[in-house]
Amino acid sequence: MRTHLAWCIGVAVVCNAAGAGYDPLVTGPKAQVIDLDIRINDDREIPVRIFLPADSEPAPVLLFSHGLGGSRETSNFLAAHWASRGYVCVFLQHPGSDVGVWRGKNPAAAMEALKSAASARELLVRIGDVKGVLDGLTRLNASTSDKLSGRLNLDRIGMSGHSFGAMTTQAVGGQRGGRPSMPRSEADPRIDAALPMSPSPAKGVDAEFSFGEVGIPWLLMTGTEDGAPSGIVDIEPSDRLKVYPSLPAGEKYELVLDNGEHMAFTEGRMRFQKSSQNPNHHRVILATSTAFWDSTLRGDQAAGKWLREHARTVMEAGDRWQWK
Repeated sequence: MRTHLAWCIGVAVVCNAAGAGYDPLVTGPKAQVIDLDIRINDDREIPVRIFLPADSEPAPVLLFSHGLGGSRETSNFLAAHWASRGYVCVFLQHPGSDVGVWRGKNPAAAMEALKSAASARELLVRIGDVKGVLDGLTRLNASTSDKLSGRLNLDRIGMSGHSFGAMTTQAVGGQRGGRPSMPRSEADPRIDAALPMSPSPAKGVDAEFSFGEVGIPWLLMTGTEDGAPSGIVDIEPSDRLKVYPSLPAGEKYELVLDNGEHMAFTEGRMRFQKSSQNPNHHRVILATSTAFWDSTLRGDQAAGKWLREHARTVMEAGDRWQWK
């Protein structure tokens, strides 16, 4: 009852806010969905699912990287909403850390396979996937015979991902790796804004070193119960809160969903979840992410004002929201 009441109150308040000129939950026409493979080198193809907006004008591009054991079909509720708002959404699938790792195996074997895939090597492969897909999209956009010809505004690119996909997003979005004496960066200068869902700090490395020089807007999303599947990686909900304080000021945001579990950013429910999804969580995720993209990739001042002054109106009392 409390959740339903809060949802109803939130709808009313958002409608009032929208009356002032901006509502991130309003949707437009459904997008066209295109599944294809993008070859990034001689021996690697990346399956992608592209949501192409109805408008034929060149549109900003949003990339999404799934979590461990996921696919290009993971979290497509995000793409449906973002694309209806005029973004070309490209959801990647990473062979080697995707659904193929566990599918067809018994539970014990699947767990071992997932644990093995949650590696630094696979993270580097994923980073290469993102850069290779961006190269591939550039080729498709320049082609005169492809459905994507001239449809992509590659001067405005956002990157998002969940869990292992959040780590991928952090890496290409400006997180430094290595050690202070031997720093390295996998940042891709083509990415203009990043949205990691269930972020992770680098183990054994000072967070200020890792995140202190991030130069683009970031929106972090997590939950108070956002741990990780037991037996695969060792991370607690409190670990995910270590990233935001280390980011420099300037279009940096953090959303913490009250009782939000690890799978709050996907569809469905996994065996290790303690409870069913709170329906308002997806609503908050869609609203804040859309306003973030509109503000940072389109320069929409009304969206930026909404993030600072009205974002709380879609949230429940226990949700936390901050920016700097």
